Amino acid sequence: MTAVTEGAELVRRCRAGDGAAWEEIVSLFSRRIYNLAYRFTSRADAAEDLTQEVFVRVYRSLEQYDSKQGDLQNWLMRLARNLIIDDYRRRQRAPQDTHAEDLEGHTYHLRAAGGSPQREMERRELGAQVQAGIDKLPTDLRTCVILRDIEELSYQEIVDLLKIPEGTVKSRINRGRIELAKILRRMRVVAMSDA
Repeated sequence: MTAVTEGAELVRRCRAGDGAAWEEIVSLFSRRIYNLAYRFTSRADAAEDLTQEVFVRVYRSLEQYDSKQGDLQNWLMRLARNLIIDDYRRRQRAPQDTHAEDLEGHTYHLRAAGGSPQREMERRELGAQVQAGIDKLPTDLRTCVILRDIEELSYQEIVDLLKIPEGTVKSRINRGRIELAKILRRMRVVAMSDA
């Protein structure tokens, strides 16, 4: 079965009241949505709340899903990105000075297979440092860098999502990457010889 067919079948079963189909959708996509929310919030509790909010919105919108328009994952992630970015913009208008929580403790987080405890600890530390660097980026640059480099959206998808010209998207991504590299160097995360 293709991804479109599988997604359409899951949605059909959900609409028919099949709780197992809904659980499967949540299981398939919750990790990715949580990780995206965490990148924008830097807080496990806020990411969990946003993940729940996304799934509430998805459940209420199941009637709007049309498999002819694309697969379930694309539709669901588009809803998630819109909601998470809207939340991010609201929070930027009323900023809070909180430190990032440890992402490792969250049940949705993927763990590296076969790593030693030392490597796992180093990976966690590096991840926390990179997230701290991302948190220091200006809002417009941070949004574009997350969508391009973490969410791996195309330039056109970012243009459509943020409603800004493609040249602006490319410029913000480039400036964001440069600024992030400077921040990470100042934090001594990236060696100066990489410059």
